[in-house]
Order: sequence, then structure tokens, then C-alpha cells
Amino acid sequence: MKKLRSPKIVVVMPAYNAQRTLPETVRDIPKKFASRIILVDDGSTDRTVAIAHALHITVFSHSNNLGYGGNQKTCYWEALKDKPDVVVMLHPDYQYDATRLPKLVAPILEGECDMMIGSRIRTRHEALVGGMPAVKYFLNRIISTIENIVLGVNLSEHLSGLRAYSRKILETVPFQRFSNDFIFDQQFTISALTHGFLIGEVPVPVRYFSEASSIGYGKGVKFVLETFWYLFLYVLYSFRIFRSSLF
Repeated sequence: MKKLRSPKIVVVMPAYNAQRTLPETVRDIPKKFASRIILVDDGSTDRTVAIAHALHITVFSHSNNLGYGGNQKTCYWEALKDKPDVVVMLHPDYQYDATRLPKLVAPILEGECDMMIGSRIRTRHEALVGGMPAVKYFLNRIISTIENIVLGVNLSEHLSGLRAYSRKILETVPFQRFSNDFIFDQQFTISALTHGFLIGEVPVPVRYFSEASSIGYGKGVKFVLETFWYLFLYVLYSFRIFRSSLF
């Protein structure tokens, strides 16, 4: 009887000054879950790279800070070289519970979804008790609701940084053309939907604390404005008024 091949799962971590939280994040990844863990360092000024090497993680380093989107581009480019079944993007800031990764990838391995998001918005109480600032919670709800209406989906959250992708979606969606900034995730979601891919979600605990990464006010405003801009372009694209290489 032919032995079934175990799925090849690559975990990628876009890192910037994550020395304090990286060991805990890696510790929580279930044993034998990932065939490889890749960390892409985006010009950190702390000991992130040294600690990653000590943890026996594959490390790629940018000589200059390219930004959140630029970091992810390298993550996926390097991960695809392994011809994985699934690629998981996990922030090394310990904000997302890595013990939940098997549940995150299961729908992809079963062929039910092409992309999965770890949602922190199961209930308002859970999100706020977990430390999510009230302002961020309500902005999250407003933005996600608008995105659902425009994109025709029903996801509880569009802003989570915990995501998993099938190899097919990464080989199809033109992510190398996307922004190097925080808007990258929203561009990916919109592009994935225009290509007909299915997106699902699973609930994950909310963990906000001082060491966790957080987007600043100025960059946050820029992110919101860019999100609405790309939703507007998507509407024009849907009505065949506008064509874009991003979609």
C-alpha cells in the first residue's frame, strides 16, 4: 500500500526588531507542523537575526528596510522554491497564537479554501478583553464591513496579519506588483477574489501587549485611505471601467 505523502507546510515570518518575542512565537509552532520556517529580516537593529539562527530558522536579510509588503514578497518568493502545499504567514511578535496553525491550514489542505485568515473578531467582548484598543476594534469593524459589502464576501475581519495560502494562489496572484507598505494584505485579498479564489477564516485569540508590533497613527491613516482607494478601483474594475495589473 502506497504511503500518503505528508503535506509540505512552510511558515514564513516577516520580521523587524522581533528579538523579544521571536523565541516564544517559534516555541508555540506545533512540532513537525512545518517542513521549514523562514524568517525574512527587514533591516532590524536588534538581535533578531542572531536569535533566529540560534533557533535553527532559515534567515534571509534585507540590507535596507523595504517595508511590510516588501518583506512578505521575499517571504513568499523564497517559500515557493520549496514547492510547498501551504505557506503560512506568521508575525514573530507573538500577537497571534501559533498553536492554532493546524486549524488555519486544514481547509486549504482539504481543498475547501485557497486562502485562510485568522480572525480576532469572534466577539466584541473577546477582542476588547484580549487587549485590542477600542478605537482599533471599531475601526476594524467599520473597514471590514465596508470591504465585505464592496467585495461580496462575509469575513469577520480583513485586517488580521495571520494568513495561510495555497501554492496555487501564490503562483497566480501577482504579489510582486503590490505595494511594499501595509496595504499589501488588502491588495492581495482583492486580487485573490478577482482571480476567483476562495477565502475562509478561523477564530484566533486576541493578544495585544507592549512588545507586539502596531501600526502608528500616520501610517494608519495612510493605510485606511489606501484601502478605500483600492476598493474604489475594484468597483471600477468590476464594471469594466478600469483595468489594472494588480487585479
